[in-house]
Amino acid sequence: MAEQRQRALSTSGQALYEILAVEKGATYDEIKKSYRKLALKYHPDKNPDNPEAAEKFKEINNAHATLTDTAKRNIYDKYGSLGLYVAEQFGEENVNTYFMLSSWWAKGLFAVCGLLTGCYLCCCFCCCFNCCCGKCKPKAPQEEEQEFCMSPEDLEEQIKNDMER
Repeated sequence: MAEQRQRALSTSGQALYEILAVEKGATYDEIKKSYRKLALKYHPDKNPDNPEAAEKFKEINNAHATLTDTAKRNIYDKYGSLGLYVAEQFGEENVNTYFMLSSWWAKGLFAVCGLLTGCYLCCCFCCCFNCCCGKCKPKAPQEEEQEFCMSPEDLEEQIKNDMER
């Protein structure tokens, strides 16, 4: 099971081409021709007593579906099965972002920014130098009068007193 899981999330990008017995740069027609030949050979209707043939047929269909879809094939060629898994989880448009953010330099940059600022996930993402967290926020001078709220009745009374003076 562990070997199968490792193969399913490989980054080599060779297994699907090997299943269809084609080269990595094969054209659409070559993939289609190889698929038809293997599908006829391993089809469950032609091999009713062979459960291995049914599994092989499923693998062939999966390989064909992936390699004939241009977007999936590009992801598979670049990132392997792991790229297909990421595309399934986060969407095809987010695969490059996922792999960029999981690279060693992005993780290092995140760690350095966190160490320099002391802030990892604030509203402005490491550019605030803790001002929004309050650690480095400038303090108000003591001689300034603090603002406070006053009820409308008290305000009217203060205005009347000021007018009488």
